[in-house]
Amino acid sequence: MAKVKNTDEVKAVDELNDELLEVTEATSDDATAIDAVENEVDAIIDEDTKPEVKKAGKHSAKAIREAEAEEARIAAKDSDPEPTKVIKAPRRQEPNPLHQHGKKYRSVMDKVEAGRVYTLEEALVLAKDTSTTKFDSSVEMHVGLGVDPRQADQMVRATVTLPSGTGRTIRIAVLAPEAKHKDALAAGADRVGEADLLADIEKNKLDFDLLIATPDMMSKLGKAAKILGPKGLMPNPKSGSVTPDVAAAVKASKGGKVEFRIDKQAIIHMAIGKVSFSQADLLANAKSVISAIMNAKPSSTKGTYVKSMYVTSTMGPGIKVDVTQAIALANKKS
Repeated sequence: MAKVKNTDEVKAVDELNDELLEVTEATSDDATAIDAVENEVDAIIDEDTKPEVKKAGKHSAKAIREAEAEEARIAAKDSDPEPTKVIKAPRRQEPNPLHQHGKKYRSVMDKVEAGRVYTLEEALVLAKDTSTTKFDSSVEMHVGLGVDPRQADQMVRATVTLPSGTGRTIRIAVLAPEAKHKDALAAGADRVGEADLLADIEKNKLDFDLLIATPDMMSKLGKAAKILGPKGLMPNPKSGSVTPDVAAAVKASKGGKVEFRIDKQAIIHMAIGKVSFSQADLLANAKSVISAIMNAKPSSTKGTYVKSMYVTSTMGPGIKVDVTQAIALANKKS
């Protein structure tokens, strides 16, 4: 029998034993009553013999260890000063020509002397010599102007007809009434139309490089302005692409008429021919472009109008041109 420690429990057990004895003597056949009393006695004894379980409090071993660790952390933080934060300057990656360009570019880059300013004739010859592409590269001219593109009265935008042509095939579409379709096709237009052409444009089917329209058709292009505008295909009266004489406009465009305008940095980028052109043809086109840029000078411009001029071939090195000599050559009558 289990050991009972509590005096009150001993007394209760004795009383239950007496009751059990009385029940046994009185009703020895009533096994149910006897079992009930015995179970009650065992429950009291078992409850007393259960091991005591203590909950972890603030004085438990675990709590003491956690408190000591926290005190050590605070002491270490107070003793060590905060590290000084070093603000690093943003790293600027300098251009490295040996990694920026390919072998072909580096092989012709030495032909252009660093810091030298070339005459227009010399620059065009050098542009042909420094072409590295397998295809017939374009010869480009980049002219920096001393104007403010944000001012409407200083916008530089005009057209010029290149005497030797552009060297590329231009696909021209004409948006005009049906009565003018025949004349436009005879002039060399690649496509003419009205409602069908408008429907294709609205579906973003742009199979042309230049769109010429009659004035009465411009109101119908309102929905397509968001499509044509970002691609530089929206007809404009200043560029000559909005005209009632669509046949003449097609002939002029096929014959080398191109548009130029400054970008946000006040620079004009323009192709003046191909590497396969002769030196004389490239020079004639370059002179025409320079003359057109000078004629398009805004009246409100102050100071130096043409600040810089470069000639290059597609994927070739830039060649700096003497601006004064180039303008004088363009103004010289042949």
